[in-house]
Amino acid sequence: MGSAEEEEKSTIDCPMSYALIDEKGGQVAAGEGKGAITREYLTISPKFGNILPFHLRDIDEIIVEGYRINLPLFSSEKLILSNLGHCFEDFARTLSYLRNEVIISDLLMNETIRNPDVEMEFAYLDEKGNEVQRGAGKVRLYETGLLVIPQRGEILRVPYGDVVGVSEEGHGVKIGTEFGEQFLFQKMGAEFDPFLRKFSDVQNELRAKEVSSVKALFPAIDSVSLRRVAAIVREGKAAKRAEIEAISPRLWQELEKRIASAGLNESYTFLKELGRQERIAIGFKRGLIGDLTGEYIWFLVPIYGDSEKGYGNALCMEAAEATGEEASGKATYFFRMGSRKEYSVHENAEQLDIGADNLIKTVSRCMLDINFRREPIYLQDEVLNEPDYVKYRVAVRRIPSLGLLRELFIGRVIHSSPEQWRNDVMDLLKFNMATRDDSVKWRR
Repeated sequence: MGSAEEEEKSTIDCPMSYALIDEKGGQVAAGEGKGAITREYLTISPKFGNILPFHLRDIDEIIVEGYRINLPLFSSEKLILSNLGHCFEDFARTLSYLRNEVIISDLLMNETIRNPDVEMEFAYLDEKGNEVQRGAGKVRLYETGLLVIPQRGEILRVPYGDVVGVSEEGHGVKIGTEFGEQFLFQKMGAEFDPFLRKFSDVQNELRAKEVSSVKALFPAIDSVSLRRVAAIVREGKAAKRAEIEAISPRLWQELEKRIASAGLNESYTFLKELGRQERIAIGFKRGLIGDLTGEYIWFLVPIYGDSEKGYGNALCMEAAEATGEEASGKATYFFRMGSRKEYSVHENAEQLDIGADNLIKTVSRCMLDINFRREPIYLQDEVLNEPDYVKYRVAVRRIPSLGLLRELFIGRVIHSSPEQWRNDVMDLLKFNMATRDDSVKWRR
């Protein structure tokens, strides 16, 4: 990390006109001055008046129209920059780049960079084939995912675990994800072949670790089953019971034993009896980034379809490091499968099953995106505004799956004691069925 002096050193400065507009459209400040960008701040220094500092993470969007830069802020204010003259392009490009770097850090992606930035042109198509984003930028390889950093626009992260296809197209490369998205990288010049080699190497290293992790869990596993299991639990994703048992029923039994050895047996057994056992999913991973190390195991249990018992419309999640210690101090997390008003146990059973499977996919993707940290899921909005949690606040804004999980979050039940935990679980589930307002959370 750089010194305080380095942090404050201006990367670019430029004379300009500025206007700061409040949330009601009123003008707060305006005039002539100088704009300067450092590693974390955009600072406007008027000819006369107070200096206006703006942290780059507080810029919601960078909109370039003509020769004006419009900056909607998360405070609901808007900053408009104009009359930048000959340094307009450099200023806009630098602002976009440094803001993206701040966002990258805030999005919980402080991983080792495996390949330096490669300049290219890219296109991003969504699952319906619609072009969402196109332009010049850079692609960067991290340990667990690649990052697209546009010259203008929002960053895009692709976890390696989501990649299902890579193909060369002329002097470009197309990457497909399991969600149906497509990424096309072109005009990489002399870096094209080295990039492909490094991209392949990084993914192969990750796959080798996954195979090693499966072998450590199941030492006697045959080679065919080993390949098939490693493919469906990539990067710690939760795999459904039916998927594992289709390979080998014994493997599912071994996973349940691992849950027991991780101190989760009591909660798993209780929730298993409440849930749809055939759709339970379990994931495991070794050597997670950050403060989670060693073997990490987690499970998801969907609960729905039985009106007589007074509970349903829920997916529960619990996780632990497989250290053999009791789960004291840990918690179980609950999410709605859908709208409380619209949920009905009389819905088509197939639709409920599809909904459960889709939510399991969403939870898996979100947990990978946030490196299995749970605080960003359950912290209340007002807490996210505190300085200690500012990075989580940015993650909530920028990671769609995390925003969805926060919306679906019902509440968490702490393991204070076995009896208290069971009572609280049942209280939460019944609360979820009795309440019709989707925004209301369960609190003990």
